[in-house]
Amino acid sequence: MLDVFIGGISYWLVGFPLAFGEGNSFCGTTYWASYELPDERLAFWFFQFVFAATAATIVSGSMAERCAFNAYLIYSIVLTAVVYPVVSHWAWSDSGWLSVRAYQDFAGSGVVHLTGGVAALMGAIILGPRAGRFGSKGMDLRGHSVPLAALGGFILLFGFLAFNGGSQASISQEGDASAVAKAIVNTVLSGSAGGITVLLVYRSGACGRPSTWSFLMALNGALTGMVSICAGCNVVWPWGAVVIGSIAGMIFLGIHILLPMVKVDDPLDAVAVHMGGGFWGLIAVSLFKDGGIVYGGSTEVLAWNLAGAMAILGWSGGLSSLMFGTLRLLGMLRVPPEMELQGLDILKHGEPAYPAEAWIEDQYSSSITTENGVNRNIYLPPNMSSFWHPSWANYLNPGQPMYWTLPDPRRARIGPGSRPHPQTPASPKMNDLFYSDKGPNISPASRPRHHESDEARDHRSLRGHMTKAYSNEGFEVEVSKF
Repeated sequence: MLDVFIGGISYWLVGFPLAFGEGNSFCGTTYWASYELPDERLAFWFFQFVFAATAATIVSGSMAERCAFNAYLIYSIVLTAVVYPVVSHWAWSDSGWLSVRAYQDFAGSGVVHLTGGVAALMGAIILGPRAGRFGSKGMDLRGHSVPLAALGGFILLFGFLAFNGGSQASISQEGDASAVAKAIVNTVLSGSAGGITVLLVYRSGACGRPSTWSFLMALNGALTGMVSICAGCNVVWPWGAVVIGSIAGMIFLGIHILLPMVKVDDPLDAVAVHMGGGFWGLIAVSLFKDGGIVYGGSTEVLAWNLAGAMAILGWSGGLSSLMFGTLRLLGMLRVPPEMELQGLDILKHGEPAYPAEAWIEDQYSSSITTENGVNRNIYLPPNMSSFWHPSWANYLNPGQPMYWTLPDPRRARIGPGSRPHPQTPASPKMNDLFYSDKGPNISPASRPRHHESDEARDHRSLRGHMTKAYSNEGFEVEVSKF
């Protein structure tokens, strides 16, 4: 939502003038803050603004769960005001250096998705992985809700139809209706082929993972197929869209497997979907377009699309590296580890995303106390029940009380002087991680100073207001390595 808010103002003030103002082959120089922009171009402004906001949302996916809010505001402004608009001027304005040549990118495989994808890659690399993602005790940190992921994916899949069909930018001229219909049909076919390809290949066990029918993997495969068809959805035959989508699914799987191998943490697979699918889309249109290389046509489109791809990689990747690198050097890019583990929704926004009151039910209200004095709910399933550890709370907030939501779900006040309970058979991994015979496994002195550490410790909720923090059973993380 904030991408829309930030992008709306940034694109109005600076982005649209750079993208579609009258100027030179590199950028536009008129229409600042819509000054002297004709009313008949306002509909075009709105459509292009949505593209700009989309480029920013791609980056937020790869940097999720550990990026500082101030850094998020800064990179959203830079992407929607400068990075994306200049690229769109190159390819889609009347005077852009790519638009006056054979470069072909109808709905943004390169302009939108490759631009956002390479920025997402730079952000994920410079920001670093989430706590507990890699290392000797690293694990795959999954999202909390497959149904919500399904809803978001469905919205994206439906939105692609308007994205690609609307790129015709007209419906009243001769040939417009058939062009829009062709773009939409090819988008459906390419997305379907990408999803089915990923579903079957992942099920075969060829990816080195458990052989399952993974819905989430199939969803990302479908999105990659739709990204890859953007460049040529108006000029390829339907069979070509199926081939493009199938190959896009394989490219997604390859990048999905490769990034963790090189310790790059991309929670939403934004790089695989958008950078991988976008780059392939620029190549695919030159191969499968009517009269393209597959039909014995010229390689001119391929050459110019590759030149455009290299320019996008250099521009977006270079500016993103400079921006994220500067934010990191200034200590503004990432939240401190204690804030990351407790949750930004509570400490930064004061609004828990999943308040206990929202899911309390009578059948979950009973609890027992073990011989070690540990409260445990007797009806909650394992993934909704976990032990609290005073030693961890004392580490996060030395000298101050802290409130943790217990699984009964009563709250208990724990703070200085609380004795850590002995290791319990039900949750040995958590106890091993956060407490030993010599005290907490991580010394506060071993942590680097962070610009938001005081905010994490001195949050007003620790001064008389309850903090609804939630622990996650089985969460293993080597905090000493931060």
